[in-house]
Amino acid sequence: MNLNPNTHSALCITGFMGAGKTTIARVLAEELARPFIDLDRFIHTRTHRTSQQIIDTDGEAMFRRIETENLRRVLDEATLPVVALGGGAWTIEANRALIAARGAVSVWLDASFDLCWERIHRTARTRPFARDRAAAEKLFLNRQTLYRLAALHIPVTENDDAAHIAHRIITAL
Repeated sequence: MNLNPNTHSALCITGFMGAGKTTIARVLAEELARPFIDLDRFIHTRTHRTSQQIIDTDGEAMFRRIETENLRRVLDEATLPVVALGGGAWTIEANRALIAARGAVSVWLDASFDLCWERIHRTARTRPFARDRAAAEKLFLNRQTLYRLAALHIPVTENDDAAHIAHRIITAL
């Protein structure tokens, strides 16, 4: 991909839970002097419920509709944001189409399942789709094909820090 990171394109960071989407998107936004938006936190602020609360109460289908509505709002209203998507947002075709239609650049943070699982358990944050290792690993494997559809593929290892990954993304743009 031959894009200047200062062009008029939002950046949408995708990948599995624990891949580092929020951390890296925040650093990337700082480096590019752009607004940073964590889509899950944006939804929480607007609905006063966490993703898990929405899923547990109203089901995943309702959460995905809310997620798409809020992704549209972010891409339409924010000026050149760097958006940390939720781990499943990219797997929804309507979201991928919305990102493409708005001219945003998708970036897949490709971390191994073992690294993601280690990070999931290191944080106190509850994740609705990582309640047990076997189910999370199955979900990880199922999502890999869809993550590969992102415009940029950035491998992530346990030795990479967020600043280094952000610079690799900028270089790839």
